[in-house]
Amino acid sequence: MNCNFYPDYKNQRAAVEQLAATGRFTVLDAGKSLCGRTIFALKSGGKKPCALIAGGFHGTEYLTVLAALKYADGLSKEKSVVIVPCVNPDGTEIAINGFESAGRYSKTAVKICGDKNLWKANARGVDINHNFDACWNEVKRRELDAGICRPACTRFGGIRPESEPETRAVVRLCRRFCFDRVLALHSQGREIYWNFKSLAPKRSLEIAEKMSEASGYTLSSPEAIADGGGFKDWFLLAFRRPGFTAEIGLGENPLPLSCFEPEYPRVKGLIDAFLPE
Repeated sequence: MNCNFYPDYKNQRAAVEQLAATGRFTVLDAGKSLCGRTIFALKSGGKKPCALIAGGFHGTEYLTVLAALKYADGLSKEKSVVIVPCVNPDGTEIAINGFESAGRYSKTAVKICGDKNLWKANARGVDINHNFDACWNEVKRRELDAGICRPACTRFGGIRPESEPETRAVVRLCRRFCFDRVLALHSQGREIYWNFKSLAPKRSLEIAEKMSEASGYTLSSPEAIADGGGFKDWFLLAFRRPGFTAEIGLGENPLPLSCFEPEYPRVKGLIDAFLPE
């Protein structure tokens, strides 16, 4: 797949349709965003899927959407996995095409932040990766200490855990399929996060080390305000199975399209090492 395009919703849909036409995937409707956009899930293989790969949690991190789509394009039919290219299609749309794409939330979004290049949240200013039910109250206290007390372009975790339809869509998918392991793609930093509250099983570190060796990414721990409330954190807490966050690329978000193809071999190596043999 030629991924030299901005993965806004129109292009995401076209790419998903192209992948579905190969006969290697079943396209699932994981849920709808605040603005009514479908959160696509591509299921490969006939067996129960062993793993979930998800991108596009943050609007400005749209190279992760391209990474998920390109990996799906090269996936063999034998691999049983679910790929969600974009968890937050509204935020991605804002970051690429501007605030008018937020529909009825557009005026509010502009008031929150006038620069689309800073927009990570969903259409109403909730950071999806602070909205999962993983020590959410602790995360909220840290947000308040940092002066984050209302909808923002980043790091506002909402009024309660799982308040956002995008968050609930991913949670439902995990409960439906009971994945053996999950991987969340973010950018940037070339880092891998693999633990939360010392809950990761022993094999998590083994997998993370393989991912690191394959990609050259560093095994890391998140800064305090980003520790908790995230998808990987919730999965580890809820299932006690391996969950990972990979920060792809280097630079300042949004990373330019020109960064994608040079970075992709690292990303592919990382995902190959993440998936069970």
